[in-house]
Amino acid sequence: MVNTRTPLIAGNWKLNLDHLQAIAFVQKLAWSLSDAKHDPSTVEVAVFPPFTDIRSVQTLVAADKLPIAYGAQDVSEHESGAYTGEISAAFLRALECGYVVVGHSERRTLHNETDEQIAGKVAAAVAQNVVPVICVGETSDDLEKHGPSAVPVAQLKVALSKISSTADIVVAYEPVWAIGSGQAATPEQAENVAAALREVIRETLGDDVAQKTRILYGGSVKANNIAGFMREPNVDGALVGGASLDLNEFSSIVRYQKHVGV
Repeated sequence: MVNTRTPLIAGNWKLNLDHLQAIAFVQKLAWSLSDAKHDPSTVEVAVFPPFTDIRSVQTLVAADKLPIAYGAQDVSEHESGAYTGEISAAFLRALECGYVVVGHSERRTLHNETDEQIAGKVAAAVAQNVVPVICVGETSDDLEKHGPSAVPVAQLKVALSKISSTADIVVAYEPVWAIGSGQAATPEQAENVAAALREVIRETLGDDVAQKTRILYGGSVKANNIAGFMREPNVDGALVGGASLDLNEFSSIVRYQKHVGV
């Protein structure tokens, strides 16, 4: 089949940038891409700010009609109720969030989120028409013990267990051993895992969903290595961490087609 998936370059700001800084960054990013004559139909751009920034980003994007998508970094598996500190998918939908990151390795390790909880969050997001960006990945110990793709495949199988074949999802392969290390996976490693993840989607949700679902790579993505990943047939974009906080670097990653070529 011909790959008709629009690449997605997404910046995960983590616990950085307050709402004023977020406004300035999104404005400058939009100007930078416009000045470079970036065509948003060729590469979709999204940012994932902290919860306190989302309303500010929404207002700016809507007022200036900016071709930049945005989403949240986490979501509750609960629709409503006595869950202090939780943010429901309905709240994100009210802020017109297109996406939400679910199951990031930092949530799994620092907050002890289980595969079952992540499946609940995926289902909660899908129910509100917020597209979950489902993060999966292995540690260096996992890689040594189980080999490539085993842990991400197992995580994804559970994550997809509570949704139907009509769901719109994005999957992000983020090898934990590569995040923030400066040592990215090779394009071949990313492709092998992405292909295995696409097969899980096919087996679980069917051929159509597998064909249309975008699979991103994340882990020490830079402007000087993005083109290698984007040449791979099953890699449809990147979930960018630290480099997404550098305006010039992130803009260059987004513009990989012209800036570095494929």
